[in-house]
Amino acid sequence: MSTSLAQARRLVVKVGSALITANGTGVDQEAIAHWARQIAGLQAQGKQVLLVSSGAIACGMQRLGWDKRPREVHELQACAAVGQMGLAQLYQEAFGQHQVNTAQILLTHDDLADRKRYLNARSTLNTLLELGVVPIINENDTVVTDEIKFGDNDTLGALVANAVEADALIILTDQPGLYTADPRKDPAATLISEAVAGDRSLEAMAGGAGSRVGTGGMITKVLAARRAARSGAHTVIASGREADVILRLAAGESIGTLLVSQTEPLAAKKQWLADHLQTAGQLYLDDGAALALKKGKSLLPIGILSVIGDFERGCAVACIAPDGKEMARGLINYGSSEARRIARHPSQEIESLLGYVDEMEMIHRDNLILLD
Repeated sequence: MSTSLAQARRLVVKVGSALITANGTGVDQEAIAHWARQIAGLQAQGKQVLLVSSGAIACGMQRLGWDKRPREVHELQACAAVGQMGLAQLYQEAFGQHQVNTAQILLTHDDLADRKRYLNARSTLNTLLELGVVPIINENDTVVTDEIKFGDNDTLGALVANAVEADALIILTDQPGLYTADPRKDPAATLISEAVAGDRSLEAMAGGAGSRVGTGGMITKVLAARRAARSGAHTVIASGREADVILRLAAGESIGTLLVSQTEPLAAKKQWLADHLQTAGQLYLDDGAALALKKGKSLLPIGILSVIGDFERGCAVACIAPDGKEMARGLINYGSSEARRIARHPSQEIESLLGYVDEMEMIHRDNLILLD
């Protein structure tokens, strides 16, 4: 575990409802303060941390005096709206003790399924991290229309890890980790210290329903680890009640269950670009741009002779070399109309031409794959 997590620079930490609300008895402000202190400590080490926090509905239940999770969607939404206010305030105060700013990010499935909104969400998260702000992320329970939605914040944590290309996903729960069987039913069950994320045998070992205040269970954590591994992120499932668990995990200490990704992050993205995307348009390059791509550089607007097709920001486009052959493909930072306006111009002129700047590159090298 030491190598996998000690080298991680960008981490997603997911905290479950049972931990946030002390198993439903009330918001555990002391626990929130401990997590804030640890995350602030990681920031001081130069690491970037995003916090996916459950607990809005559970916090709302407490504030409204409800002892059972409501079933009606409108009641869940109202409960979440009340709880989100409380959680945001508590996190702001806890991180403020360490001079760390926080930002509340509420997401729905559509935000991460729609390519344009996904890119906007990713850009916001990356910008917050560069500013030293800790994003506090939760599902936007106040506007979702399906009762299950993401299904749980374990899935949301994995999707966030994919979006920001995190090195690791830490899932804190009220259990020590993943066991070979449900330890509440099988006294012979043993803790799994390390396994490969995506190993189908793990799903059979994982339990089903979660706690009284949450919607997940160990199975959702195993599935989340499999999803996070697709972009190269390792996952740890550990008890949030362990002293300084976040700091110790980030230092490489073996706690809980490590589910290892066998995919290099950049290789995963580029394989996806090469194999699974239909191109929505073509960019015809000059000799200088073609040479720059061969050297592993990003594609700048000035090297684009013409733009063919009708596409939006974030679509996959083909890069056509001067000999007329497709030499690369990648995810473009501008829609077709904007791309035509800035083609053949230096990056420094983008703002004057468009009135804004999304990125200085037409396609960043990390979002581009050369074809054989």
